[in-house]
Amino acid sequence: MKALKFWKLPLLLSVFFILTSATDAGKEKETERINKSSDVLVAFSKMKESIPHDLLAEYEGVVVIPKLINAGFGIGGKRGKGVGLVKLANGKWSNPVFITLTGGSIGFQIGVQSVDLVLVFKNKGVLTKVKNGDFTIGGDVSATAGPVGRNSSASTDHELEAEIYSYSRSKGLFAGISINGSNLSIDKSSNANFYGEGVTSQTIFDTGASADEAVNKLKATLSSL
Repeated sequence: MKALKFWKLPLLLSVFFILTSATDAGKEKETERINKSSDVLVAFSKMKESIPHDLLAEYEGVVVIPKLINAGFGIGGKRGKGVGLVKLANGKWSNPVFITLTGGSIGFQIGVQSVDLVLVFKNKGVLTKVKNGDFTIGGDVSATAGPVGRNSSASTDHELEAEIYSYSRSKGLFAGISINGSNLSIDKSSNANFYGEGVTSQTIFDTGASADEAVNKLKATLSSL
């Protein structure tokens, strides 16, 4: 076996460090998304008119999308990356699955808006059945603006019966935004970066244990609302 030429060692080390950095950067990117999702939930909890505690106690799934981009010039579009969690049989939250939301609309609109979006799902099956596919909000399941207040009694017109309640926040205030017609899909590449190749969204949704600090912080924040 021929000895490795000395001048090639720096090149091989450089390649190794580049590949290692790329892998770490990929996971750091997903960790940042989880941390930003935690920040969104904390920000919502500090608002005067927050998401009702009773709603989160009764409903079984949550999607958090930090800084969803809502842009338009005649024809509008939405795109954002976030995470989805569902309640397990023991009442605790699952590990987060990475998701992507995209959508479009037609009508008079102009400008670009960044909003924090939280979707609260009545039944976790809506999310777990997405698996490696997708579904359309408004086509498969409709979404409506959610009640606000520290508990459900603060919103007398709501009986907490909608399949999906939508909450959006822009510049520190609640902002109305329509997401019907938007597509919610599993972000396979981000799940692979964070959890490893071959781990399905169903497996993640079924799992509650995690040694990851960012994941545990997110679940603790959600449970505290």
